Amino acid sequence: MEYTLMHRNVPVVQLEIDSETEFISKIGKVYNNERLPIGISIKDGVPNRKDLHEWWLGRCIPASRQNIKEALYALGVSTTERLIMRCFGLSLSDQYWVNPVKNPLDWGKINFFNNPFSEDVGNALFGGKPKDAFNLISPNNTSDGWLKKKWQIIDGKRVLIKGGSGVFQQEPYNEVIASAICRRLDMPHVSYTVKTEGENPYSLCDNFVTKETEFVPAWRIIAISKRKNHDSYFSHLLRCADSLGIPNVRSALHQMLVLDYIIMNEDRHYNNFGFIRDAATLKWVGAAPIFDNGTSIWYNTMRVGFAMESKPFRNSHEEQIKLLEDFSWLDLGKLNGAEEEFDAILKQSSFVDEARRNAICNALMERINKLALLIK
Repeated sequence: MEYTLMHRNVPVVQLEIDSETEFISKIGKVYNNERLPIGISIKDGVPNRKDLHEWWLGRCIPASRQNIKEALYALGVSTTERLIMRCFGLSLSDQYWVNPVKNPLDWGKINFFNNPFSEDVGNALFGGKPKDAFNLISPNNTSDGWLKKKWQIIDGKRVLIKGGSGVFQQEPYNEVIASAICRRLDMPHVSYTVKTEGENPYSLCDNFVTKETEFVPAWRIIAISKRKNHDSYFSHLLRCADSLGIPNVRSALHQMLVLDYIIMNEDRHYNNFGFIRDAATLKWVGAAPIFDNGTSIWYNTMRVGFAMESKPFRNSHEEQIKLLEDFSWLDLGKLNGAEEEFDAILKQSSFVDEARRNAICNALMERINKLALLIK
């Protein structure tokens, strides 16, 4: 079936998408190469089909998502690739979508930033049973990550609700702790709160992308050129971002790595940090606020305080923090007394007992003190 890849209401390129596999099988007429997704290579004026298909698949819910098989069965859809076509690839992270050539749609009437959307998919992803007549037009079809999550409109705002995992269900509380650290250190960040449904905790945060902006993950930035053999992954990202004219990248990465060092973040991959650009002018605003910090703070282990692996630039937090050349901007004194705030946050959890809570608070303060010694 023929579609036009759109960026808001601007046609970008004609696509043929196989109705059986949902794969991009053919590239047709090119309308606007400037508005192609970042990182798509172009040869003789034609975008690379493989690159474009990889980008398209990256919009699908990953196969590792909690409850995804059960949700697909309940929704009557066989694959996440088919689910994405039910909402035309629309997202709450950027402004791209595919428009059927035979029956074209109006961006203003279908985008999720301005218009209501169905909660049926989100409810299915949370284990609910859809009604007999359910609606698959939802931004939940294009949400990333392995934890159970869904978008919901609350008081007119687009809010992401995300669950926890394992015996400690700790990720939602970790998000709030990370928010507290960022707030104290004056780091731009997404603020999280926790609500409980039944026994299970969920983190809530407002969408940091607006109808005027879009999020471009770091994996798209590093795709604009091949990494040189002598380049580290860190310097490669900096070089790519600089070539695009993204402002203040180094300082934003420094802030993120300081947070990750303190909270022992195990999952800072190239999809959960990145950059914001103006969707109308394509001008870069800067780094996205720090978000998605739940897979941290020894969330799934009894070995609280022990070293954990890091991402994305080094395998060790002790090595990764050495990428920072300057700490003059950082005032760790603002974290004095933070253990009381950490304790109050964790006290809300019925899955974290007093012994574990005390161990976590002490371990976090030890990380802060260790960082202070390293800076000296």
